Amino acid sequence: MNTSIISTSRRTRRRRRLIVAAIALAAVVILAFAVQQSIVAASAAVSPQTSSSAPSDTPAGEQVNGSSIAPSEADGVIRDGDQPTVFDTDRVSVGNLDPALLDALQRAANDAAADGLEFRVNSGWRSAALQEHMQREAITQYGSEAEAARWVASPKTSAHVSGDAVDLGPLATLDWLAQRGSHYGLCQIYANESWHYELRPDAVDQGCPEMYADPTEDPRMKS
Repeated sequence: MNTSIISTSRRTRRRRRLIVAAIALAAVVILAFAVQQSIVAASAAVSPQTSSSAPSDTPAGEQVNGSSIAPSEADGVIRDGDQPTVFDTDRVSVGNLDPALLDALQRAANDAAADGLEFRVNSGWRSAALQEHMQREAITQYGSEAEAARWVASPKTSAHVSGDAVDLGPLATLDWLAQRGSHYGLCQIYANESWHYELRPDAVDQGCPEMYADPTEDPRMKS
């Protein structure tokens, strides 16, 4: 066969391969551009909602008292760095606690002050709207309603909504309460929540009852 013909055939095949490669490269570039534009468009659609979202304890658009506003201090919201003491009864998170529970907390806090400790309230009374929001966030965080129930009760069953529970800190206070809380009827109720305390008057003479592993074992949560 003529060598010139062979050479021409090879050049033709090489040219075809280059054309196919160029077309494939162009297709990849076009696809990448389309994906990028889709991402940009999706981000633009989401960003207004994201940028207006409030911190987890102050959700935007929450329904409170029939109006579309964010839960606030009036609903028992306590922000990091602004935890009240058990004597700050002007804060509804403290002032709306059951009077007997509040009295026990204040007596214990007075005695703990002699040891240089101060009771800080991380969460006290909560409105039903705030509790409902916390429950929804827990379901999102833990992936299921069943798992969330180990940490957050419903508005209907929560002892915070009824004013019968308080979450305390700091750690030194919790250590003090673990050793002396029963003297005031203050008991840790759940083994997985060292900060959650409720009033059990019989504990003054009989000691605190055995703790539930978590709220799902508490019969009150099944009502």
